[in-house]
Amino acid sequence: MRITRLTLWQKDLPLSAPYWLSGGRLKFEVLDATFLRVETDEGLTGWGEGTPWGHTYVPAHGPGIRAGIETMAAAILGQDPRQPAVIERAMDLALPGHLYAKAPVDMAVLDIAGQAAGVPVSHLLGGVFPGGVPIASSVSSSTPEEMLAIIESYRDRGYRAHSAKVGGDTGRDIERIRFLEAQRRPGELIFYDVNRAWSRQQALSVMGALADPVLIEQPCESLEDCKAVRRLTRHPISIDERLETLSDMTRIAAEGIGEVVNIKLNRVGGLSKAARLRDLALAHGIEIIVMPTGGTVLADTEAAHLAQSVPPEMRRCGWSCQDMITVDPAPGQGARNVSGTLTAPSVPGLGVAPELEWLGDPVAEFGG
Repeated sequence: MRITRLTLWQKDLPLSAPYWLSGGRLKFEVLDATFLRVETDEGLTGWGEGTPWGHTYVPAHGPGIRAGIETMAAAILGQDPRQPAVIERAMDLALPGHLYAKAPVDMAVLDIAGQAAGVPVSHLLGGVFPGGVPIASSVSSSTPEEMLAIIESYRDRGYRAHSAKVGGDTGRDIERIRFLEAQRRPGELIFYDVNRAWSRQQALSVMGALADPVLIEQPCESLEDCKAVRRLTRHPISIDERLETLSDMTRIAAEGIGEVVNIKLNRVGGLSKAARLRDLALAHGIEIIVMPTGGTVLADTEAAHLAQSVPPEMRRCGWSCQDMITVDPAPGQGARNVSGTLTAPSVPGLGVAPELEWLGDPVAEFGG
């Protein structure tokens, strides 16, 4: 079996409401999504999606995905999609770095490999542990009352985990966290995502003002900053934006920088690379969050496949970005919210594909 054609589509994904993070430092209203179809000479087709969370959140942007795939196309065409590690190596040689551009290719290749083997993608990643993946809401930075109202709206949809965006003015952050903690229900998880917005001093100021330990995600810009803060606080830390490579995961584990890691599939280069991060985290007793950086039900389904390969006691939560956008490319397909959880499809491959009519005209094609 050989890859014969790559086809790219670009689509704008409007958010259902404007979204702020890092204390209002970053605002997002529309996501730039890239959809990839990989075709083979034996009739099997795989789908991938790459949707960065805007152009200013991390070093990733929609046009970069499309340019990256164009750059790597010659190295991908002719490869056997049942050998994802070979294709992963070919991409790394053709385009060093730029992990976010490789993730949709890896996703589509594993989709085909699963179909060829007659098993879901999750089986290729090691297997499926029981139970769906708890979905964490993503709560835009605002006043404490407005943030609670967002949480309440998600509670009505069955959500029992919430990622509340803080960062910026430390006094307001202390007020937000204290208020939301007072409103947290038994068995409910609320973690506070700073998105790198605090300095070391600001992080220690906020954490020192909180009576009970809470989970703080990515309080500072670098791993060095997070490590320094972790040594001076009793609050557990989740590492998000600064987990990109296996070397990062090795350092997080060896130096005790975080008790939780958030594996964002697009940021780390796709499922194949993410599975190695998962294994290293599990070997060191580090709990895991699995999320896309953004996107549709395709991206959410990809994340659900990896999340269900994590033992339930080590699996914190996932995310359903599809609940935050106004379009649906694959009605009735893929992982959907059921009582606050996502469950990966049990059919061969990824288990979801966008409707061609919705995609419209492609923006690029490579191969015969």
